[in-house]
Amino acid sequence: MHTQPAPNFEQDGTGRAAADLIRACVHCGFCTAACPTYRILGDERDSPRGRIYLLKDLFEEGAVTAATRRHLDRCLSCRACETACPSGVQYGRLADLGRAAIEAGGGRPWGQRVARAALRNALSRPRLFAMLLTLGRAARPLLPDRWKRLVPPARAAGPWPAPRHDRVMLAPTGCVQPAVLPAIDAAAARILDTLGITLVAVDTGCCGALGHHLGATDEARDRMRRTIDSCWPHIERGAEAILVTASGCGAVIKEYGHLLADDPQYAARAARVAELARDPVEVLETAVAHLAPPRWRRVAFQAPCSLQHGQKLAGRVEALLAAAGVELTALDEPDLCCGAGGANALLQPAIAAALAERKIADLTRDGPEAILTANIGCLLHLSGHGRAPVHHWLATFDPFSEKE
Repeated sequence: MHTQPAPNFEQDGTGRAAADLIRACVHCGFCTAACPTYRILGDERDSPRGRIYLLKDLFEEGAVTAATRRHLDRCLSCRACETACPSGVQYGRLADLGRAAIEAGGGRPWGQRVARAALRNALSRPRLFAMLLTLGRAARPLLPDRWKRLVPPARAAGPWPAPRHDRVMLAPTGCVQPAVLPAIDAAAARILDTLGITLVAVDTGCCGALGHHLGATDEARDRMRRTIDSCWPHIERGAEAILVTASGCGAVIKEYGHLLADDPQYAARAARVAELARDPVEVLETAVAHLAPPRWRRVAFQAPCSLQHGQKLAGRVEALLAAAGVELTALDEPDLCCGAGGANALLQPAIAAALAERKIADLTRDGPEAILTANIGCLLHLSGHGRAPVHHWLATFDPFSEKE
């Protein structure tokens, strides 16, 4: 697909980068069957192929249209299309360029600008978010069901083992997860402690994932740099990995090398941080024999898109659970996005709700004891439906979780 970028996109190199990504598309349409928004809405413009055409027009014409903004806003950044694409189109990177161009080009209605800025600030500032969460929990009985699911009751984190091992890994603690469900990182620390690894919590602030997916490029890069700066002293002292228990954050941190490649001050360190980033399954899958007996015997696993398509770890958690003696229920649509999509559950509630209902029906059809997942956004989005409790999969091997 040939593209000749408009002069305003040629000057900063954005247009050429977009043109190179667009050129890989051969219009085959394999992506449409994989795309959750197309499967729900049936509109070609809400498929990756359709959005690529819209982005082609954006970068050639040099102006943002309401249609391009609307259909790109609906994209969940699930990247299922990349897994399905036989031509290797890097749609996620193209969509990121498009989002940044849309935000820089102006024209977004003021109400949307305010809502998106409020979300970025509230969800990426841990202290502010913790305060808002406390207020939300106080008002929880009065909230509609959709909001109640996003404000779970407070649960004890449990003890975090004291440092006592030579092997050290880092746990970034800058997103909403430590405030909403602090037990996830604490469970990781307890499990690693039994394997002879100390997990050190690092106050990184937000990793930049939220701003990045909302097109706030400069803001996102600043947060990425802060994350690198926070981790770097520990890396210099020998930390062997950065354990990211939220797969959505992990997918972005693993791309720091690409996202900061043009920053001469941070490029090398960004690449090193990306290299050290690990999902828990990458650490624990070789230690199954040393894990605690599983808390549940029969579960449904919801594989987040950021784990399947972002980190390319499809099937790895399921294999670990099966090796530990856990029975996994069969799913008809294991690759279907649950609809959370970062902030999309809040910005596109109708699409998010339709996907969640379809996902929950699939996950609970065979009556599992619990639904397990690997991402805080998916966990919150799927919780509270009343058909099965939803937990991070690490809780399966955390003895403290049984006391909740």
